[in-house]
Parts: sequence; structure tokens; C-alpha cells
Amino acid sequence: MSGSTASAPAPRRPPVLARLGEAMRRHRGSIVGLQWAVLAVYLFLVVTPAFLPLPDSGARLWDDLTLFAQFVFWGLWWPFVLLSMMLMGRVWCGVLCPEGFLAEQASRVGLGRPVPRWIKWGGWPFVAFVLTTVYGQLVSVYEYAQAALLVLGGSTVAAVAVGLVYGRGKRVWCRHLCPVSGVFGLLARLAPMHFRTDRAAWEAAPARTAGAVDCAPLVDIRRMESASDCHMCGRCAGHRGAVNLAARLPGSEVARLRGAEVQPWEVRLLVFGVIGTAIGAFQWSASPWFVRAKLAVAEWLIEREAFALFDSDIPWWLLTHYPEASDVFTWLDGLMILAYIGAAALLIGGWISLWLRVAGFALGEARAHLRLAYALIPLGGVGVFLGLSALTVTLLAAEGVVIPALPLWRGGLLALATAASLVLAALQLRRAPPSAARRGAAFAAFAVATAGAVLPWVTMFYLW
Repeated sequence: MSGSTASAPAPRRPPVLARLGEAMRRHRGSIVGLQWAVLAVYLFLVVTPAFLPLPDSGARLWDDLTLFAQFVFWGLWWPFVLLSMMLMGRVWCGVLCPEGFLAEQASRVGLGRPVPRWIKWGGWPFVAFVLTTVYGQLVSVYEYAQAALLVLGGSTVAAVAVGLVYGRGKRVWCRHLCPVSGVFGLLARLAPMHFRTDRAAWEAAPARTAGAVDCAPLVDIRRMESASDCHMCGRCAGHRGAVNLAARLPGSEVARLRGAEVQPWEVRLLVFGVIGTAIGAFQWSASPWFVRAKLAVAEWLIEREAFALFDSDIPWWLLTHYPEASDVFTWLDGLMILAYIGAAALLIGGWISLWLRVAGFALGEARAHLRLAYALIPLGGVGVFLGLSALTVTLLAAEGVVIPALPLWRGGLLALATAASLVLAALQLRRAPPSAARRGAAFAAFAVATAGAVLPWVTMFYLW
């Protein structure tokens, strides 16, 4: 008597992204080696130019280290790191960032003290971003290597100091205090890829699973639903058969956001920081309004023979002071820069907040205005990218490189970001319980709010 048995089906091969995530976990040593290499390049480019003479008028990008470092940091690194957050999540943080890597290494040999409550305050990302952005403008961080060393190097030293005191192999600085971590967390919510935790598979796994995950940014992986805090380092890939790198629709995390998940300080960072403060910081040097206001104040002071604010004998680390480059700020310059950025943040952020409140009132839903604010993330991210890339354009123009159809590219990006924000708002409102009329009124109010994030860039790029 003969019989046959059906062959068992071949196990299903994991998707490409899931395999990539597990490859990141298996090749952790290679990632660490890459981080050491990036750290060496970063330290060389941020430290060395600060001790070199200022470039002369004939210097060029490819034969002057100072100009080359300026282009790398402000023309390439910052704008495209921000863009990468919207496309790939916080891969930069987990795989390449020299500051986060140093903070983690310092924490492995430090005191290992528990993180105090004051460090965990949710407002630090907002405060750190605003202070760093404003201070960078006062010392001309984009133009001078000494200022770049002070701002970037100072942040790195602070990260190491925090690592030496708090945490045990964790990135306490990155999670709570980094000036751009909050911005990165906002932008990562848009990314079409993320590490996804399957709670059912997690619970079904054996109680004892070999090796706990060493999550440096202190994410609760078991309950992880947002890409906001995940550094995409791959260490948790495959853990308990429940964590995998996966694809998702761009912005889907924002579209399905629930009212209970919103964080007021995150909204303040987006509306008054990433949109309001950043616009003022990028705009003041090109603004005819700034020039007219400064002249009016100067005339008023001269008429009253009040000359103290015209003093320019100020340390470079407090206000820009480079006489050899004919670039010297007075106290009046500093105060006017502060006033312009502050006014922009309050006016633009206030306009957006007002209309978000109107939208929330139309819905009659608690915290609806906070939830809708997250739909502005595309506009905030693209706006900062456009502001930073303006320096890229300037540096390339000095080398004779002209980007064709630049106004069209800028307009296209603004239009795309506006459309993305409106679509995300519409998707959120589709789940709202009120009537179609009230949802329509809320959408109209949101559309008016977006004007606060769009018109300043239109004014800067097309009207001035």
C-alpha cells in the first residue's frame, strides 16, 4: 500500500523593507563604523575652518576649506537632512548623526544617573529650537565658521555632557533636549516607511525572548505606533517576530491621528517655531520692511541724540563682528533682528492659531484644532527646506552655477506642500462626527490658516 503526503508550502518571504530592517540589525557593526567615519568628517569640517583666516574675495568653493564646509553644512547637510525626514523617517538620527552617536557613546561610560523630571519637560524641543534659531541669526551662523563651531560644536558638547551624566547607553539628549529633535519628530510622521510593531504578534511570542532591544532613544517599542521618536536604527527589527520595517501611505499617521495623541508643545513647535520663527529668521535679511523699520528707529534715536545702540564694539559670539569682512552688527541691528523674528513668529503663528481655533469651533470637538495643526507639517517642512536651500542657491551662484527654472521649482514645492496639507486636513475631517456643513466650514477655516505659512514665502521669493 502506498500513500503520498502533500508537501508543506514554502514559508513566505518577508517583504523587501522587512529584510532591509533585519539586515540593519545584523550589520550593526558596519553602521557603527559608518558613524565613526561621519563623526571624523563632521569634527574636521566644523572645527578646522574656525581657525583659518576668512576667505578672500577670490576664494572658491572647491579651493577654500571654509567655503566648502559652509556649503556642506548649510547648503547640503541641513536642507537634505530635513527632506530625508519626510521621505525616510529619522534614518539620519539612527544611522548617521554624529551628535547622537557621541551622546550615546558618552552615556555608556558616564555616571548613568536616572533622567530627572525637569529634563523630561515637553517644552524643551520648542525652547531649544527657537533659541538656537534666533541666536544663529545674531551671530550669522550660516556665514562664518567661528559661529558655526559655536552653535554646532556647543550643541555637541552639551550632548556629550548630558550623556556623561544621564542614561546608560541611551540618547537622553536626543530624546528630550536636542534643538532639532522635535522638528525631526514632526517631519517623520509624514514618512512612507517606518518600523511597525504588531501588538498581537508581540503578545503571542514566548514570554522569554532572548535579548532585550537596546533602544537608544528610549522608545516603548511594544506600544510604538508613531514614527516620531523612532531613530530607524534597525536594532529592534524582527524582535519577538513583531517589529518590522514596513511601507505606509505618506502622511497616513497624520491622517489617522486621534485627539488623545496630540501634544500641545509639539503643535506650538510647529506653528510658532517651524513656521513662524523660521520664516522670520530666513526673511529678515531680505526684507525691505526690516530696512525701513531700522532706518525709522535709527532716525528717531539720532533726533534724540541717543547713540548707545549704534555701538558695534561687541564680541563676535554675542553679535556678528567681523570688521575684516566689513560685517559688523550694532546693538540696534541685534534688537531689530530680535524684533523682526519675534513679530513674524507672533503674527504668523497667531494667524494660524486663530483659524485653527475657528476650525475647531466649527467641529465642536475638543482638541480638534490641535489635531488639525498636524496637517500643516508638509508646509512647515517644505518651508524650512526652501529657506535653507536659498543659501544653497546663493553659494552655487557664487560659483557660476545657476539652477534653471528656480522660481518654478520653488512654486511647485510650495503648491505641493499646500496640497498635501489640505489633503491631510480633509482626511482628518472625513472622520469627524459633525455634519458635512460643519466639516466644510472647518476645512475652509483650515485653508485660511494655511495662508499664514504660504504667503510669507511667496512674498520673499516673488515680490521682494
